[in-house]
Amino acid sequence: MLSNLASSLILHKRVSTTVAKAKALRKYVEPLLTKSKSDTTHSRRTVFAYLQNKESVKELFDEVSVKIANRPGGYTRILKTGYRLGDNAEMCVIELVDYNEDMLATTGTAAAGAKKTRRRGGKKKAEGTATEAKAAEATEAPAAESNTANEETKDAE
Repeated sequence: MLSNLASSLILHKRVSTTVAKAKALRKYVEPLLTKSKSDTTHSRRTVFAYLQNKESVKELFDEVSVKIANRPGGYTRILKTGYRLGDNAEMCVIELVDYNEDMLATTGTAAAGAKKTRRRGGKKKAEGTATEAKAAEATEAPAAESNTANEETKDAE
């Protein structure tokens, strides 16, 4: 069952199944995807022993391995879709990460729009509060001068 699911996932890039099967499939197919990074006869025969399908092995080594070459792991994504009507089993879609163009397009625009950093940013915050404090002092100083000017005019009257 897992070899058929893995072959379908490699050929179609996305499979709808139950969550339990998807989690089992992830453990089954991710080592195969890692083996496909090195295109040797030994790795091809090892993967064929698991999949038993020439077309899926060819697809895996020719197209999929090229896209996942730089990825250090985590080749699949599980998206929960709800519950099945007949037996209320939790359903999901398992897909290869690099083949979801919709999600790749949205993350590409989000990453280009906002610069993300992993640092705390304590210096920028301190600089921002220092400039706000200077601005506050600058606005208070003319206000204090105008108050003293108003008091002097009242005294003169």
